[in-house]
Order: sequence, then structure tokens, then C-alpha cells
Amino acid sequence: MSARTDALTLFLDRISARSLLSDDERAAVLALPGEVTVVEANRDLVSLGEIVDRTCLVGDGLMARFGETRDGSRQISALYIPGDMPDLHSYVLPRSSWALTALTKTTTIRVLHSAIHDVVERYPAIGKAFWRDCTLDGAVTAEWILNIGRRNARARIAHLFCEMAARYERIGKVEGMSFSFPINQAHLADALGLTAIHVNRTLAALRKAEIVSVSGRTVKVIDWNALRSTADFDPTYLQLDGIVPSLLP
Repeated sequence: MSARTDALTLFLDRISARSLLSDDERAAVLALPGEVTVVEANRDLVSLGEIVDRTCLVGDGLMARFGETRDGSRQISALYIPGDMPDLHSYVLPRSSWALTALTKTTTIRVLHSAIHDVVERYPAIGKAFWRDCTLDGAVTAEWILNIGRRNARARIAHLFCEMAARYERIGKVEGMSFSFPINQAHLADALGLTAIHVNRTLAALRKAEIVSVSGRTVKVIDWNALRSTADFDPTYLQLDGIVPSLLP
């Protein structure tokens, strides 16, 4: 299959987990036209304040949503993996109040707003599915605010690993108790409101406690129950419904 078809298939699986779509509606999602764009690591795809006429669908790699202060400091507020459409809501709010950046070399499919408009007009059920997906994105953002605002460093990192393990397993990217998470410590710091040094020390403590280890860009969960307890992780906000990953008890 092509990169566009692969990405749209993952996206369809994502929205179908929470919305019942007919065969015609599923076919219409898979038929969405899109331009395949490769973004190099640490390059922005959407700039802060940019007015866009298309949405971004992640086909391969890892993307982040971020805000930026006047002095250039960045706060990552969401991570996006294959099958995610980070700025689906830009169809109705085309001026970006935050930006999108590639944390690794990332393949994206850019879908014109006009194409989304056409499929939503023809199939209202798809419009509702898109709406639910945007609502899920809001739920994840709310959990991230709680994570950064009320959890200590150890719990913050553990929670992020729990979330990413659940999300990667949903798309079949967890092998055993390990998954590829191509994010460096500077990016982790930007996502968790910590310094890179604090991240490094906390990762070392989690490894010493035999809870989780990070080697290169692979995360290995050593003790899932301990990781989940450390994080105070409840997957309800991910709305996994009937596709709860086997990693979760």
C-alpha cells in the first residue's frame, strides 16, 4: 500500500474505534486525497499563527504540538504518532494558535480542508466521527495539564510512558513489553516541564528501581504494574473502549 493509504487506514481504525461507520463511509475516508510530505527532524510543519488550508495526518514518525514564549522556550503539549491527525480542528479554525514540529523524520499526508468539507457534507456520520476525535484530543490535553501541574517528575515520566505504551500498542507497535519511542531527553523535558538534567536523573532512578528502561530510542517496560502505580495512570481518558491494549490489566 502507499504511504497515503497506510496512514488513512490507521486513521480510519482510530475513528472507527469510537464511531460506527458504514462500508460507504469507511471507503470515503480511505479515498480522501492527500499530498505526501516528508518533514525532517526538528523542522516545523505548521508555524504559530499560520493560517492553513489543510490538515496533517501522521503516516510515520513522531510529531509534537507546541507553544513558544518570547524568548524561544518551547512547551510540548501533545505527541502524535502514525494514524493521528493533529490539527483536524483546523478545518473550522484555520489560524493555528500553536505549532506542529517533527521530532523525527516524519511522513505526513496533507489533506485539504475542501476535501474534508466535501466528505463531511456527503456523510454526516463522518463529521460526527471527526468531532469525537477532536474531543478525544481535548481529553488528552486535559490529562497532560494535570500531569505537568500536579505530579512529580517521576510520576510525570511514568505517566507519559504509560500513555505512549497504550497508544503504540493500539496500532500494533509494541513488541513484548518494548516499544520504539524516538524522542530525546531535550524533547522529553519540553513535554514534561522539566530540565534535561532532571529527566536524565529520573530515568536513571526508574531504571534502578527496575520499573522501566530507555536504551537508545526504545522504551522497555520492566514492571508494568509498578509503572502504572508510579504514574497513577488511568487509561479512561484515552477512550480505548473495546480495544484496550493487552498491556493493560
